[in-house]
Amino acid sequence: MATIAVLSDIHGVLPALDAVLAEPGVDRLVVTGDIAAGPQPAQVLDRLISLGDRVVWVRGNADRELVALANGGETAIPDPIAPWAASQLRPDHVDLLAALPHPVTLAVEGFGKVLFCHGTPRDDDEVVLVDSAPERWADVLAGLPADVSTVVCGHTHMPFARLAHGRLVVNPGSVGMPYGRPGAHWAQLSDGAVTLRRTTFDIDRARAAIRADSSYPDVDEWTSYFLNARASDTEALAAFRPRSVL
Repeated sequence: MATIAVLSDIHGVLPALDAVLAEPGVDRLVVTGDIAAGPQPAQVLDRLISLGDRVVWVRGNADRELVALANGGETAIPDPIAPWAASQLRPDHVDLLAALPHPVTLAVEGFGKVLFCHGTPRDDDEVVLVDSAPERWADVLAGLPADVSTVVCGHTHMPFARLAHGRLVVNPGSVGMPYGRPGAHWAQLSDGAVTLRRTTFDIDRARAAIRADSSYPDVDEWTSYFLNARASDTEALAAFRPRSVL
């Protein structure tokens, strides 16, 4: 692979996904989890399925938890949209999510072996942040093959790129539930360089389209909060920080 677009945390927001897919050069995609837990779960999955082998899928914690809910189990996922989203999935959607791998390693031109995960390489729900301590990063990256020089994760909805013990670690941010500023955040890996991207779109029009397409009872409140990125990056970091320490 020469150029890859990395999309994470789409969270069932089809207009945000479509805005990124309309960008030039978005031909090969790696989707690093939390794909469907949002107001348009089936629609987002169907859009990605329609792209065929252009997409490499990686499991996120919310994907795993939607499967549990769809199969009659319970989950600790805090967003009340999750049980509703699970109820919207067809059996083939549930089977797809249940079979997703975590992590996935690919050879990318200019990077060598790149490991794609959701939380961390070892756990789809583990939290690391851009300012996590060096010893925390050493623990998280321990045991990786020496030839994996780049790790791409998701989960915290905030984009960053940093070095950690000689490895490049990238978080593309969130396509559908951004923290800090509105827009669909993603990353591009090309020619050995990482570019953190943000695709803007008409939020009011997107909210109207979701409202017309989704039966989630609190869809207006949900889209107002998340599409407008009402949670600041500072608030999100404060909320995640207790989970990011050893």
